[in-house]
Amino acid sequence: MQTKILSTSEYDIALAGEIIAKGGLVAFPTETVYGLGANALDDDAVKSIYVAKGRPSDNPLIVHVSDKADIAPLVKEITPKAQALIDEFFPAPLTIILPKSKKIGNAVSGGLDTVAVRMPENETARRLIKSAGCPVAAPSANTSGLPSPTRAKYVIEDMSGKIDAIIDGGDCEFGVESTVITLATEVPTILRPGAVTQEMIEQVIGRVDIARAVLEGMKNDEVAASPGMKYKHYAPKARVMIVDADKTAYENFVNLQKDAFALCFEEDNITIPKVTFGKENDDLSQAKELFDALRQLDEMGAKKVYARIPNTKGVGMAVYNRLIRAAAFNIIDLKKPFFIGLTGQTGAGKDYVGRYFAKLGFHIINSDEIVKKIYDNNPELLQQLAEEFGNDILVNGTLDRKKLAMLAFSSRENTDRLNKLVHPAVISLCEQEARPLAVLDAPQLFEANAQSKCYKIISVIAPYGTRLKRIMQRDNITKEQADLRINAQLDEQYYIDNSDFVIYNNGEDIEIQIRKIMEEII
Repeated sequence: MQTKILSTSEYDIALAGEIIAKGGLVAFPTETVYGLGANALDDDAVKSIYVAKGRPSDNPLIVHVSDKADIAPLVKEITPKAQALIDEFFPAPLTIILPKSKKIGNAVSGGLDTVAVRMPENETARRLIKSAGCPVAAPSANTSGLPSPTRAKYVIEDMSGKIDAIIDGGDCEFGVESTVITLATEVPTILRPGAVTQEMIEQVIGRVDIARAVLEGMKNDEVAASPGMKYKHYAPKARVMIVDADKTAYENFVNLQKDAFALCFEEDNITIPKVTFGKENDDLSQAKELFDALRQLDEMGAKKVYARIPNTKGVGMAVYNRLIRAAAFNIIDLKKPFFIGLTGQTGAGKDYVGRYFAKLGFHIINSDEIVKKIYDNNPELLQQLAEEFGNDILVNGTLDRKKLAMLAFSSRENTDRLNKLVHPAVISLCEQEARPLAVLDAPQLFEANAQSKCYKIISVIAPYGTRLKRIMQRDNITKEQADLRINAQLDEQYYIDNSDFVIYNNGEDIEIQIRKIMEEII
């Protein structure tokens, strides 16, 4: 197919309108992003949109009109709240969902009984719709899943040879798609945030909820009521990860990364290759530049990208919504004290894994070493331990660690008694030593209830015979004593069920397992 590149002249707009009226496809500018339009009342034309984009057919489309009066024939009823929003905002980057009329086919609505309608603010868009003489169904004019196009050149890259024409109307004003609100629910609910914010809408119609899927992923069996909800969207070819951290922590983390790019704010001090998307405290600039920045990353050949997290207030919610989908909901949480919590069964080989992480540049916080410091420098704790386990554990005021271990690990009950006394102080000191990429090496991680302080949990497990032999050799104790220590711990299934990753020390290559985990985490 030969794709015509058109201007915004009267002649070209008339030609584009004729193409749509005859069942063809035309990409056109709006104030949000470029749209890919077809006659909304022609199911065959609408289906060709899905083909051109490679878009799933259960993802509904938005119907665009050039005049407020054109909305009524498309819906069963314009409710009072819908009318209030139309009167206050239209034309605007706002889409309203209402029960559909019989004019709207299943291809447009994605099989739903509702329709999404909006009146674009962009004059070229309204001129095209009026010239076509019909409502125009239009998603963003890009290959499905890629960043939405805010410039004609990106539409040309994605759609040339697939559609009839592209109107080059310059850069889009807002840079993210319209706000989508459904009025087909008891409480009006924003399904996709945009430039018209929750606060602005609530001033007109009162309470408005935010759909859970706006800031989180949809469940597998959940039906998408709006474009941009169900599938991975807006993503460049690179793997994108959002870094949840303040400015300094983000900079420190990103500048340690190799063979990676930063997607950051203009003010960020970054030493690796970077692309910026607006200013830190200017969510409108972030919205305008985000999709363009994602496209630039592809042009620069980025393979791995660490993105600065935006706020979720005002238009920032729209930026976050698009970015989290571009990242496929992959967020690195650096607000927690420890990047990784490393734990596992006694004798399973956890220390070896910790040493390997140290070689990779991680800061290892060894809780066993912290325990020793506490025992040596906390007379009050030693007295509490003596009261709990007997004065025999003290020799000339110094703790006999081996004797305490024999008593404490003789039963699960005794182990719990020890943990209640020691763990709070240990975790507190560990937090004081935390810094970016800290690994908390803690055999009693779960018992100390420290898992919530870690971004990811890795457990090391091994066969019983392997562990028994190691414990006997390591601690110079009998089989019976080693068995007591094994039985005082949580069982293997607990570690498996409560960890993000498990390393099996059963003959498999441990270093290969660690590298695979790191590829997934960072």
